[in-house]
Amino acid sequence: MKKLFVLPFLLVMMNEISARQAAPAIPALIPVPVNAQYGQGFCTISKQTVIDAGKEWKYVTAFLNDLIKQEIGNSLTVIENTNRVSVRLRTDTLLVREPEGYLLEVNGFNVNLTAHDAAGIMHGVQTLRQIWKKENGALKVPVARIHDYPRFSYRGMHLDVCRHFFPVSFIKQYIDLLSLYKFNTFHWHLTDDQGWRIEIKKYPRLQTVAAWRDETMIGHKKELPHRFDGKRYGGYYTQEQVKEIVQYAAERRITVIPEIEMPGHAQAALAAYPQLGCTGGPYKTATFWGVFDEVFCAGKDSTFTFLQDVLDEVITLFPSDYIHIGGDECPKTRWKACPHCQQRIKTQNLKSEDELQSYFVSRVTKYLQAKGKKVMGWDEVLEGGLAQGVTVMSWRGTAGAVEAARMQHDAIMTTEDEYYFDHYQSLYPAEPVAAGGYTPLKEVYNYQPLPDSIDQSLLKYIKGVQGQLWSEYLSTTQQAAYMLLPRAIALAEVAWSPAESMEYDGFLERLRRQPLILKTLGMSMNENFDEISYSINKLQRGSLSFQLHSSNREAVIRYTSDGSLPDRNSRVYSGLLHSGRDNNGVVRAQLFRNGMPYGRVFELSWFIHKALGADITVTNLPSGKYGGPADKLVNGISGSHRYNDGQWVGFTKDFEAVIDLGKVQPVNKVGANVLNYAWQRMWPPVELVVYASDNGQVYAKIAELKDFPVNGINKARATLKNVKARYIKITGKHPGIIPAGKYGAGSTALVMMDELIVE
Repeated sequence: MKKLFVLPFLLVMMNEISARQAAPAIPALIPVPVNAQYGQGFCTISKQTVIDAGKEWKYVTAFLNDLIKQEIGNSLTVIENTNRVSVRLRTDTLLVREPEGYLLEVNGFNVNLTAHDAAGIMHGVQTLRQIWKKENGALKVPVARIHDYPRFSYRGMHLDVCRHFFPVSFIKQYIDLLSLYKFNTFHWHLTDDQGWRIEIKKYPRLQTVAAWRDETMIGHKKELPHRFDGKRYGGYYTQEQVKEIVQYAAERRITVIPEIEMPGHAQAALAAYPQLGCTGGPYKTATFWGVFDEVFCAGKDSTFTFLQDVLDEVITLFPSDYIHIGGDECPKTRWKACPHCQQRIKTQNLKSEDELQSYFVSRVTKYLQAKGKKVMGWDEVLEGGLAQGVTVMSWRGTAGAVEAARMQHDAIMTTEDEYYFDHYQSLYPAEPVAAGGYTPLKEVYNYQPLPDSIDQSLLKYIKGVQGQLWSEYLSTTQQAAYMLLPRAIALAEVAWSPAESMEYDGFLERLRRQPLILKTLGMSMNENFDEISYSINKLQRGSLSFQLHSSNREAVIRYTSDGSLPDRNSRVYSGLLHSGRDNNGVVRAQLFRNGMPYGRVFELSWFIHKALGADITVTNLPSGKYGGPADKLVNGISGSHRYNDGQWVGFTKDFEAVIDLGKVQPVNKVGANVLNYAWQRMWPPVELVVYASDNGQVYAKIAELKDFPVNGINKARATLKNVKARYIKITGKHPGIIPAGKYGAGSTALVMMDELIVE
């Protein structure tokens, strides 16, 4: 009886073990497909396999053959309607109904790729490429059925080649990357203040003058005085090179949309043809980064003649439906003083310079529309009235997209905080200099471009998403790739995959397996996305506790609290860390994998003072990305110059903060950290006034702080004598509207405050 009982039990166990062993591996496919089922076994692509495809697929079969040759050393024969083991390419709009969709079916003998259209065929090939594995001189493709199609019809990546110029070889790498991850649009930013990068045969000075600058700024533009390298810099793409790139992209089902900036960001063009400006010059191609008053004159017909001539040549080079005309960051300073522009305002019955910009955009738009083209512009094209038929790229948040949609115009989500990849991706001090801000990988992935707050009836006008790679601080292709990857890969999944299929930890697991396929493009990926971060667990009077995190579950965190660098003998992090109440402190931490250090050293320091963890109330506390809670002003952790680090509070009105120290006690010093970044619309307060009280009812003024000279973080402090208090009140007077001639003129300044300090 015992034997009879044991035998079935063993059989069941062996079957379970066999099933577990035979469970098909899930490929690290990005973007995650709509529906994917994997079975047992493989289809082998060998030198004897053929590609079954018609002549209409010559480009995609050539592309597929190149990929196969890279892997196994041989191209495959292309034959139509064969019975041999094959990779079969077909379109069938009844079987695959979704535009750009595909159905990839792999059995033990064949790979069948059926798509809705040519784009779907390419997407299916890119999926095939991601799931095959090289083994013994052949490619093993897992048995699978993958039905896939995009979430958004517009899936774009932008590249600025004006601030820094990139060779044709890198542009092709960039396009290869986009195709691999199923983007369908390359937005090519070709003209700006710092350089004109496209050959226009009718205007040769655009090549000889506008394409070059005398020198380039060193360091960050916030650093004053500005420093320069003294080296002439520039370049441009010939029309033949442009045609080559456009064809290269088309073969990979990528549409190239050129951007010719107007009416602002025109200083390079004006350097070549100064008569197109309001003052007549002289002008020079800009050598540093920013927004400049020198713009195309809207009052001269010669301006429009020039732009129409330029666009005529551009249209012949780019078969895309769209031409992007910029429209962003156009100061009106010159227009207000220009007799030609003021005459235009008068003759066109316009009410303001904003309406003059609308006139400018509308006039160019009508010209392009008459040539059979559609027009795109950044969300400033809404100012003064939106020209008919213009698609809006909403970069200053979602408001531009919503406004355009309400007017029944299409919109693309290009939001700065989430989709500008020139922002810092890490808060680590070792990060190379970047434009500013903080846009980590997780924020790119988790941001929903269709927020619930948008009227559902407007969603049909939001056609998709786009990431931006501005190049002010990208002087090499290596630095461009460092900032691009892996954030562009996260955006690819946002753009393609169903929202309900997205899960960040699963994405990271697949992302860690991408470096090998990126290597086939000649690109490498920044792998610091697993590095250590922190969160405050508890803030209480006089102390704080915090947690350390890493998304890498296989790594161990080791740390020190004495200022030394962690090594394999340092303490293993296992729970909360505490500041203590007596001394300032610092924690340094390092990931270890298989006993070896991995990634960079994390560091967090804190400052113990009497207001740390105190009760605090704040009037006019803002919400949003620079909002509360109020206690971040007294958490002991100072905000960095990367102002999106979660520590800064950005006030748009006068404010008052009252700190309860818990009991009457001596106060020897008070102060605050104030961020002065006028280049980013961040201005210091007119003044900070500090008051003291022992009962919270009657206050006496104890200090005034009015001097914030540093272009960066101002550590404003006032030393006191013979002051005792329980309550400290700090009031801040807001500077109001940004004055003319300054960046962001006419908008409300942000007063950025961090730690309010009492010692």
